[in-house]
Amino acid sequence: MSAKIMAASQPQSLATAVEILKRGGVIAFPTDTVYGLGCRVDLPASIERLYEVKERDTAKAIAVLIGEVDQLPRVAAGLGDTAGRLAAHFWPGALTLVLPRNPQLPANLSPLPTIGVRMPDHPFALALLRAAGPLATTSANLSGLPSPVTARDVLDQLQERVDLVIDGGACPGGV
Repeated sequence: MSAKIMAASQPQSLATAVEILKRGGVIAFPTDTVYGLGCRVDLPASIERLYEVKERDTAKAIAVLIGEVDQLPRVAAGLGDTAGRLAAHFWPGALTLVLPRNPQLPANLSPLPTIGVRMPDHPFALALLRAAGPLATTSANLSGLPSPVTARDVLDQLQERVDLVIDGGACPGGV
């Protein structure tokens, strides 16, 4: 059995993705770089599943994507002046800021006292993050394999491991 796939342009795709995430699911979706895997940032079981889907070493941190700067306090313990200026200039975009993590985040998100936070410059990803809130994310590939730039790439590697794949066409690549 393969994962459910929906076009990002389908009117119900956003609501379907948000509902799956609310239930603790793991989805794949397009960003401004590559396809990402995402789950709720506040559910340890979902984060554990994200590691399992990707076959990622749990000693490696998982980054967080946000849809608006107002979501930052939910994941980071502070944004210094320099980081604030960088965020104002480069977000949304491919800049990941490494910030002190909010201590209320699940411990399995990162073994470190910091967290990588990014705001992608992609219409579907931003809409998803604004509707669902911050997501724990990583590239939608098996660890060690190339990062996917199409929904087909995701399906070729992950097949039924994810609950939903949002097909937003080709991503530009680069992580």
